[in-house]
Amino acid sequence: MSALIELRSHRHATTPIEATDAIHLGATRKRLSVAQRNWLDENGFDAQLGSVCLLPDENGKLARVLVGVDRQDPLAALAALPMTLPVGTYTLAAESVALDAQLAALGWALGAYQFTRYRKSRRAPAKLAVDAKTAAALAPLIEATALVRDLVNTPTEDMGPKQLADAVKQLGKTHKAKVREWVGDELLEDNFPTIHAVGRASHRAPRLIELHWGKASHPKLVVVGKGVCFDTGGLDLKPSDGMRWMKKDMGGAAHAIALAGLVMQAKLPVRLTLLIPAVENAVAGNAMRPGEVIVTRAGHSVEIDNTDAEGRLVLCDALAYGAEQKPDLIVDFATLTGAARVALGPDLPALFANDDAIAEVALTCGRAVADPLWRLPLWRPYRKMLDSYLADFANAGASRHAGAITAALFMERFVPEGMPWVHLDTYAWNDADRPGRPRGGEAMGLRALFAYLQKRYP
Repeated sequence: MSALIELRSHRHATTPIEATDAIHLGATRKRLSVAQRNWLDENGFDAQLGSVCLLPDENGKLARVLVGVDRQDPLAALAALPMTLPVGTYTLAAESVALDAQLAALGWALGAYQFTRYRKSRRAPAKLAVDAKTAAALAPLIEATALVRDLVNTPTEDMGPKQLADAVKQLGKTHKAKVREWVGDELLEDNFPTIHAVGRASHRAPRLIELHWGKASHPKLVVVGKGVCFDTGGLDLKPSDGMRWMKKDMGGAAHAIALAGLVMQAKLPVRLTLLIPAVENAVAGNAMRPGEVIVTRAGHSVEIDNTDAEGRLVLCDALAYGAEQKPDLIVDFATLTGAARVALGPDLPALFANDDAIAEVALTCGRAVADPLWRLPLWRPYRKMLDSYLADFANAGASRHAGAITAALFMERFVPEGMPWVHLDTYAWNDADRPGRPRGGEAMGLRALFAYLQKRYP
């Protein structure tokens, strides 16, 4: 909450920020002094998106900030300001054009984020004063987003399977939840063969982390997150440019952990199970090989066509285990396929669901909280692309067509028919700095699915 302060009284000295656009700039100018209008002209302020002008008073001190906004994108309206305005406290002026004030404040907070584990902050962010109700509503979302970003930004040396487990244990301690884990050969003993196969070549043992919270009488919710802490591609080794940012391949786990935290903090009436299969897909003499066949927890035999299609393997055992609990809903997050990025670009997570009504509500929730999703189909005729000549099916196939869909279809086989399931193929990353979206780890789809869960479990 360092980027927001709660405005409890009028004794706080704040500088007003007036959001305007080209249509309303004329009305804005009428409220200014002659000197301030001249200053606007000298600075060429035209109220276009992202334009900013600092207006002085007659003594040369900062009196007001004008910012050009797009009213259709309130999340971005103020997002560039905390790291560009002079350090101080600001408030959104009542004269501003109509904006969703809560989304604008959230954008401000997201723009104030800095990852400071390995270096000092560049500068202190400016602060935005908000009312107590807004502060209370936004605090969990801000903290959850920062958690996702921090986890994804942390290099694998400091964010391996054990560290992911530690994050879940800390979450459990905070919310009085029960946490257990299976480590190394314990995975084989308790029938999680694919998680073990993907992670066995690393010097850090693979594991499955489980958190339980909530009343047994409430509907069961299972949340699963892909926790591949680094993905070399295995023996089907990635090229260097493809491997460079693979510390982020645990982005699905980061989202699942953050969503579980939101669910527990909001005390949603659910019996929550969080499952994090955490591995490194490494190269060693005992690495999983192309052409091997693994019999999964669900009893399906899977031919390993490509060791770089490992995410669906660690997820399939976790999904099967989660399904054994007969939940009301399963949600999974995964940085699963480059194909989803090719299809939808870096900003739109691909949503897959086996229930049309659930998908429509989730999409609507995403739009409402400025966290958009885009649905892709579970087109079952494409299952033939994963045919195997010696196993039930393969984890990948020769064709690169419909890669996000075939990955989702692979995972769908581990969810019993009729059990509601939502799968989010998310990028979890910003390739470059943008207002409110600093380069590095990013929460994409987190707010949308939390809003959906709030609606499903009021």
